[in-house]
Amino acid sequence: MHRLSRRSVNSLLRYGGHLRRDAVAGASIGSFNINESSGERNANGRWYSVLSTATSSGPASTKPLKLGNMLSTGKRYESTVSDFQTPNPPVEKYEYQAEVSRLMDLIVNSLYSNKEVFLRELISNAKLDIRIKTDQENGIITIQDSGIGMTHQELVDSLGTIAHSGTAKFLKALKDSKEAGSDSNLIGQFGVGFYSAFLVADKVVVSTKSPKSDKQYVWEGEANSDSYIIREETDPEKFIPRGSCITLHLKRDDKGFAHPEKIERLIKNYSQFVSFPIYTWQEKGYTKEIEVDEDPSESKKDETDDNVAKKKKTKKVVEKYWEWDLTNETQPIWLRNPKEVTTEEYNEFYKKTFNEYVEPLASSHFTTEGEVEFRSILYVPAVTPMGKEDIANPKTKNIRLYVKRVFISDDFDGELFPRYLSFVKGVVDSNDLPLNVSREILQESRVVRIMRKRLVRKAFDMILGISMSENREDYEKFWENFGKHLKLGCIEDRENHKRLAPLLRFFSSQSEEEMISLDEYVENMKPEQKDIYYIAADSVTSAKNTPFLERLYEKDLEVLFLVDPIDEVAVTNLKSYKEKNFVDISKEDLDIGDKNEEKEKEMKQEFGHVCDWMKKRLGDKVASVQISNRLKASPCVLVSGKFGWSANMERLMKAQTVGDSSSLDFMRSRRVFEINPEHPIIQTLTEACRSNADDDEAMRAIDLLYDTALISSGFTPESPSHFGGKIYEMMNMALSNKWKLPEAQEGEVVVSEPQQTLEAEVVEPVQTTSQK
Repeated sequence: MHRLSRRSVNSLLRYGGHLRRDAVAGASIGSFNINESSGERNANGRWYSVLSTATSSGPASTKPLKLGNMLSTGKRYESTVSDFQTPNPPVEKYEYQAEVSRLMDLIVNSLYSNKEVFLRELISNAKLDIRIKTDQENGIITIQDSGIGMTHQELVDSLGTIAHSGTAKFLKALKDSKEAGSDSNLIGQFGVGFYSAFLVADKVVVSTKSPKSDKQYVWEGEANSDSYIIREETDPEKFIPRGSCITLHLKRDDKGFAHPEKIERLIKNYSQFVSFPIYTWQEKGYTKEIEVDEDPSESKKDETDDNVAKKKKTKKVVEKYWEWDLTNETQPIWLRNPKEVTTEEYNEFYKKTFNEYVEPLASSHFTTEGEVEFRSILYVPAVTPMGKEDIANPKTKNIRLYVKRVFISDDFDGELFPRYLSFVKGVVDSNDLPLNVSREILQESRVVRIMRKRLVRKAFDMILGISMSENREDYEKFWENFGKHLKLGCIEDRENHKRLAPLLRFFSSQSEEEMISLDEYVENMKPEQKDIYYIAADSVTSAKNTPFLERLYEKDLEVLFLVDPIDEVAVTNLKSYKEKNFVDISKEDLDIGDKNEEKEKEMKQEFGHVCDWMKKRLGDKVASVQISNRLKASPCVLVSGKFGWSANMERLMKAQTVGDSSSLDFMRSRRVFEINPEHPIIQTLTEACRSNADDDEAMRAIDLLYDTALISSGFTPESPSHFGGKIYEMMNMALSNKWKLPEAQEGEVVVSEPQQTLEAEVVEPVQTTSQK
């Protein structure tokens, strides 16, 4: 198909500041390969359209076009001579198929809240071009295409019944949608798109001419009618060479759709990239200077000064005219060769399509071939949307799905992208999906599942590219905005763990100011180190001061700090990275590579009775009391069981529990109390155990030691006030008699030493003499 360029069309349409009607018609139809019976040549061999009222020998009219002359004016030629032989052809009345009548009532009155879809359905055509003109004053929209048109029987078959998708199936979907109270986009799914015209129109007129017939027929239907009529067109002013012309007589409340700017916006939203050109009749203007009459008083003043040259006065005015304007882009950016598209063009398309003002961090333009073919452009935004903090919400309008370049939807619920990648924006254009694609098709289609897998893979490639950029700040910006999304992916998407893990970032005991990747951690591991160590806490400060780190600090082993609430769950789901297991240093049975079985056996023999003594005192508060291999400076620590919650996880789960928290008791009972036998407090208690195991002060010391370990290990005391009372009691014992005054014996009076008094020095007066 050959099309005139925009510049060529504009140059044809304007003549002396006015619109040439013959040029308009020539641009409209001359662009296409039409039989000679549809038009005639002038003396120079130039084609003139049958839509034009101008002749080849006379000048074009400069009067503004009216709606009646817009697309359906002209003469009828040899192929339609028979039309003039029946000036008043009979009007045929038909009853709608029963389901159609019910369908129209539901469409108009209850089914759809978004009326804008009517235009998409009426122009989603795949032949040649479409031209749309509006009449704001009368509330009329006229849509004409240069396609193949319809015969009399095709009008009956196409506009009197629901298309070949099954009446029962459609009505069932219609009923389910209505019962669910949803605004399901059923239009376009069952071949009923034409009836969407009645969303906005009281009356619809379809005039059509098929090459198969010498006659032109008119179909007329009204919104609240159970029937329609078909008649033959006999008015020469309304003849069209071929194709169909739909005239919508808008309802009173919907006349706003007849505004040219409104029509243009709808086309750009729904049909911007269809494969045929769509023209709209638009008012344009250009500025020119015209002479103005002089003021008589100023004219007389100028006549008195013969030496001054007279200068004509002018003013600028805007000359208005109407012309056909190409509204859609028939070559979308994703159909172009990526090598021919510049970064600026990608960024401009991104900002225009998604209403963004900041350029994206990365983009990916690709085509997939094979069993499933589609084209796509994906983007990673530079900033998060305002007010969109819920990363678990999968419903976004970030992915725009096109089928054969016709916009279908941007309202998805995880069908094309998993919810943790919902921040990725882009367009997807598929030829393998039907134009009547529905939510059910998206959920069940094998094609969609393959598309999703490849889209996810490309999204990861984009993010990996950002992480490998020489500008480290780019990924820092990405991680700040979307890091939580990737951590959610570690929980939800086990299949993509290998793609997710390299993208994660954490603080560590050797990098408290700058986050590091797992690859950097593994690269810095000690030769004998087998595992990746981590500690979960509410902040970097809390993590680096925990007693669990004492022995690891001494051995210079790096520990990841998981300070985000989702971090611990994400890492737990990963389990390992590059054959290195993740190990929580706050759990029991920690192995940091220095185990000595003989030494451990000796320690258990020496301090076993002390451990049993403390366990008896603490009872069910702990699962056991053991000798610690992770402490250096602290006397004790409270660690979690191997399969229990860590202190950080217990804190998070407790915060989420509403009401009764007894369900947490089982996980809490798995705590293990570890003691440091080298610490003076433990050594003192060991002596107390040997000499007087039932001493009250020793019992209170064990209780206080446990409560202190709770806090230092990140847990919360069951009774903070009771723990505070123990601290006050210990302080009182430690501070007693420190600053107390000596007590007086009986009969004695304690007299404080008098303060030393200072004598004042007497200074003799000195006589002074005055000078004059």
